[in-house]
Amino acid sequence: MDNFIVSARKYRPSTFNSVVGQESITATLKNAIKTGQVAQAFLFCGPRGVGKTTCARIFAKALNCQNLTEDCEPCNECESCRSFNNSASFNVFELDAASNNSVEDIRALVEQVRIAPQGAKYKVYIIDEVHMLSGSAFNAFLKTLEEPPAYAKFIMATTEKHKIIPTILSRCQVYDFKRINEKDIVNHLKYVAQQEGVSAEEEALHVVADKADGALRDALSIFDQLVSFTGKNITYKATIENLNVLDVDNYFKITDFLFSDDCSQALLLLDDIIAKGFEPQHFISGLAAHFRNLLMAKTPATVQLLEMSDTIKGQLLQQAQRVDKQLLLRAMDLANQCDFNYKMANNKRLSMELCLLQINANYLFKKARQSQERK
Repeated sequence: MDNFIVSARKYRPSTFNSVVGQESITATLKNAIKTGQVAQAFLFCGPRGVGKTTCARIFAKALNCQNLTEDCEPCNECESCRSFNNSASFNVFELDAASNNSVEDIRALVEQVRIAPQGAKYKVYIIDEVHMLSGSAFNAFLKTLEEPPAYAKFIMATTEKHKIIPTILSRCQVYDFKRINEKDIVNHLKYVAQQEGVSAEEEALHVVADKADGALRDALSIFDQLVSFTGKNITYKATIENLNVLDVDNYFKITDFLFSDDCSQALLLLDDIIAKGFEPQHFISGLAAHFRNLLMAKTPATVQLLEMSDTIKGQLLQQAQRVDKQLLLRAMDLANQCDFNYKMANNKRLSMELCLLQINANYLFKKARQSQERK
């Protein structure tokens, strides 16, 4: 049996152009190489799984590439690129600061910096999770970071920028990586599915992208999990079952029940959702998000803020036309308050049922008032 390679590693970008969702940063790094204005130290900040370490590795490879393309991409064919791709480069060093965070570790790195590169222009040091360095280690690193040899370049990555001391920040070019939007994640998952011969419904990929919360690595890990579960046929139904995600149809149904003359069906649906083992707070926060999406769908200018499949977006547009905007605002506020107070409530189910009844009461009150005005 062949050794299985997870998708996050198998499809890890090897060029700037293949990095997903960080176009402005990759363009800046390529321009720095093109103009020869490469700083001595870089700090890549941002959430997990958005490409910080990947960009650091591509940048390190490009700095020593002997045959850069016209677009300043590493060629992946020269001796330097091949040795890097085979993890055999003598001029690129990676340090995990989470497990090498002492003064002794940094002093050993500083001693290593004094040795010139072998057969390359630069010696590049990639320090991951740099916020884990101790205060003494940071201080031991300051002088080298401020006045390194011309051939030494430092690329640091962190998920917690606020833990980096100001004296380090002032010596680096800081790049803030953003969360990858749902559309870019879905498009990348479609590409991976095509390469792997996997059939995947678009609604299912949107669920995966939403669950990943802007982290492409998490999305690819979930994708692998679903392939194992479904056998290369990823459906929406199988996805919500495997990930224990509440079907969005429940939100459409309960909204129709709440904005009707009979709220009993909404309470019965809530009971059914709880009986199936779904976390009640996840349901109420999801209901608040559904009300928010309906508000966005009521105005053409804000429809573009909806990150979901065209099928669900069409359902939202239809339901939004049937619900009054003021009632939606009040419903969203009540659901948000219930979510906020959920942990402090002694009778959590009662607080949720009360929220649903209040939403329905607002609808009935407005309907009665409109009826009186017509008379």
